[in-house]
Amino acid sequence: MIEPALYLVATPIGNLGDLSPRAVEVLKASSCVLCEDTRHSQRLFKRLEFERTLLSCHEHNETGRIQQALDDVASGKVVSLISDAGTPAISDPGFRIVRAFRAAGQKVISIPGPCAAIAALAASGLPTDQFRYLGFLPPKSAARLRNFETLKDASETLVFYESTHRILKFLKDLRSVVGDERIVCVARELTKMHETTHTGPLLEVEEAVTRGSQKGEFVVLIAREGYSLT
Repeated sequence: MIEPALYLVATPIGNLGDLSPRAVEVLKASSCVLCEDTRHSQRLFKRLEFERTLLSCHEHNETGRIQQALDDVASGKVVSLISDAGTPAISDPGFRIVRAFRAAGQKVISIPGPCAAIAALAASGLPTDQFRYLGFLPPKSAARLRNFETLKDASETLVFYESTHRILKFLKDLRSVVGDERIVCVARELTKMHETTHTGPLLEVEEAVTRGSQKGEFVVLIAREGYSLT
């Protein structure tokens, strides 16, 4: 029996086999599913071979979805929130709804699963005892450079997301601030057919990324200054 609550359901970042049986059970029990893009999520439910009411929930309308979700759960319904891929509210919509549910004293339950940042970190070879997740940096080079200057002396591993269109600019700007030898990891298309991961000195990794495909979603991890793989 699935109890009434708002469920944050992690969905695959590539490989459908990463969707847990518990996640499927919760989605089946949901009266509606809030999703970042209904067209994208329809493909997931088609693969699962069952249908649910899908309501869009993105940065432009998330606040407007809150009251209905609260009312549904208060009336005994199960409501799920998913993003296009990965764990909801991690660089994706969801934070505002979760905050509102907590403020109202309503239950929020996380159904853990895929998260690109954690998957990349675990396999990177960079320190995992302390890390800071920073998501996407601003798209303009000047703003990126200011962020890198602020973060260059961080003692923990830094974790970023970057897009296909900006990954090379990101790495070039980073190298101009931290130098050629800083140890980094760049992971692309995690869990997908063309998954690639490069770990090593920044200059070498940048050259490897330049030689390969820049299509897809990237996770970039930066080790603390002085860290070595040997």
